[in-house]
Amino acid sequence: MLQSKSAKVEGMEPVIRVRNLVKRYKDVVAVNGLDLDVMPGECFGLLGPNGAGKTTTVEILEGLTVPDEGTVEILGRAWKGKGGRLLRARLGVALQETRLPDKLTVRETIRLFRSFYSKGARGREVGEVLELMGLTVKADARVEKLSGGQRQRLALATALVGSPEILFLDEPTTGLDPQARLRIWEVVDRFKEDGGTVCLTTHYMDEAAHLCDRVLIMDQGKRIALDSPRGLVASLDRQEVVEVREATLEDVFVHMTGKGLRDG
Repeated sequence: MLQSKSAKVEGMEPVIRVRNLVKRYKDVVAVNGLDLDVMPGECFGLLGPNGAGKTTTVEILEGLTVPDEGTVEILGRAWKGKGGRLLRARLGVALQETRLPDKLTVRETIRLFRSFYSKGARGREVGEVLELMGLTVKADARVEKLSGGQRQRLALATALVGSPEILFLDEPTTGLDPQARLRIWEVVDRFKEDGGTVCLTTHYMDEAAHLCDRVLIMDQGKRIALDSPRGLVASLDRQEVVEVREATLEDVFVHMTGKGLRDG
């Protein structure tokens, strides 16, 4: 895992600030009084069992869902009026399932997403993004002909083409083979090295341990732990919960939530 950015961001303002966030769906409280700060240049992970409130939280941060209570600031702005419009040009979003037009080619899809940004806005060239995502040889293939891993990489390419300051990734490697996962890890690492901030949800503890500088573990819409992966593992070791072998982030997750990784 890359060295933590904590020393670099000391004294800086958070790029994401959330206070007392609440979201209800009928009788279900999906997010229940959540506070969090994400600092510049870090990869911040949200972990939790299915139904913990991770995706709802990320959708609120992305401006896709309106909270019932609380405040959210992204890059110093709220998702209201002109502030929301300005924010969209500074964010990259790869949803849990991104549906792209089947009949477009890979190159056309990336060019389409690049066109959403004004001519004066910073951004990447289409060829640069194709190379970055290992999609150059598939540039003229239609989306409908791509494998699952290639589609996932294309979705990430559309999120990166505008040179975002913050990249939101909702379970970006679910269902991918090891080689495809590693490719996406490399892209995320490079994005961080270039100064970008990443907000990530994942069910894979090895992914969180590799990519994340800090991890927030949620359950029932609430924060139950927040630390670096190494710090969370060390806290479990001090409690002597795991005997014989060295503890892992997966042990921390199960111990704190009482649930397996894919329990409902």
